[in-house]
Amino acid sequence: MTAEITSHEELRELLGTPMPRAVAKERTVLHERDRQWLAASPFCLVATAGADGSCDVSPKGDPPGFTRVLDETTIAIPERPGNRRADGYRNILDNPHVGLIYLIPGRTDTLRINGRARLVRDAPYFADMVVRGHRPVLAVEVRVEQIFYHCAKAFLRSELWQPETWRPEALPSRPRLIKEVEAPVESLADLERHYGPEYATRIYS
Repeated sequence: MTAEITSHEELRELLGTPMPRAVAKERTVLHERDRQWLAASPFCLVATAGADGSCDVSPKGDPPGFTRVLDETTIAIPERPGNRRADGYRNILDNPHVGLIYLIPGRTDTLRINGRARLVRDAPYFADMVVRGHRPVLAVEVRVEQIFYHCAKAFLRSELWQPETWRPEALPSRPRLIKEVEAPVESLADLERHYGPEYATRIYS
């Protein structure tokens, strides 16, 4: 029989009270160490929710420092060519609240930022976001409302950065997955060519 949790009180009784330091670590202004973390991070996850409560998490990656610090409470994330679904961006237009997690490869802690976002189609700082000659098509500006560092436990439990635990061959290749799940009418040969060695040369076009 499934035992569902249905109240804040029940949840707190089950999990216990957070340590004072875990509560007090929340900040609303970027620290110099936050700036350094953003300058070193090449990857973040952007969580959004639509007006109807539907959620989306989108990965964003670029050379380290791709997120630009505009001031002590504002950052900007560039958009690069993708699948054009724009799920997260449509969510932001309806509900500006976003959650971000910034990773640094090999680090088991993460930087978390929650705030209010807006979409910007152009700004003077876009010139500083050019990568391989490509200017971002838009940027997500986030006004920081909550920022703190998250501990290493999830990464230690998962052994995420331990190469000896990596098993990329556990699942079929990207072309095979696409053919089986998304595009059964396309030939495997065409998909293998598309996702072959030249794929990495087209990621900014």
